[in-house]
Amino acid sequence: MDADELIDGLRAVCVALPEVTEKISHGTPSWFVRRMFASYVGRHHGDEYLCLWVAAPEGAQEEMVTAEPDRFFVPPYVGHRGWLGLRLDVEPQGPDWGEVREVVTDAYRQVAPRRLVALLG
Repeated sequence: MDADELIDGLRAVCVALPEVTEKISHGTPSWFVRRMFASYVGRHHGDEYLCLWVAAPEGAQEEMVTAEPDRFFVPPYVGHRGWLGLRLDVEPQGPDWGEVREVVTDAYRQVAPRRLVALLG
């Protein structure tokens, strides 16, 4: 799966959430609900991976990185705030979009106002 297909998939997942907007931040597509909650990061500073960086619930970063270090990682710059990195290029057929949706929705819940989180049910 190439970068354009990954971005299209991420876009579909993110903009399905209430009041999400997409903007370019630091040169990459990023999604906001007042504040940024997710960002596509492709080959950052020569890195070989295509990734998603997301705001994560407390404790999720450590739990997921420990459980699956080949797929999850502590991203630079935002990792110290608990953000989580998810490799999107691990499988040849592309990411598990159900899992991506869960990770993105959890990130949205960290940033969105309560009234918007309530709309998720």
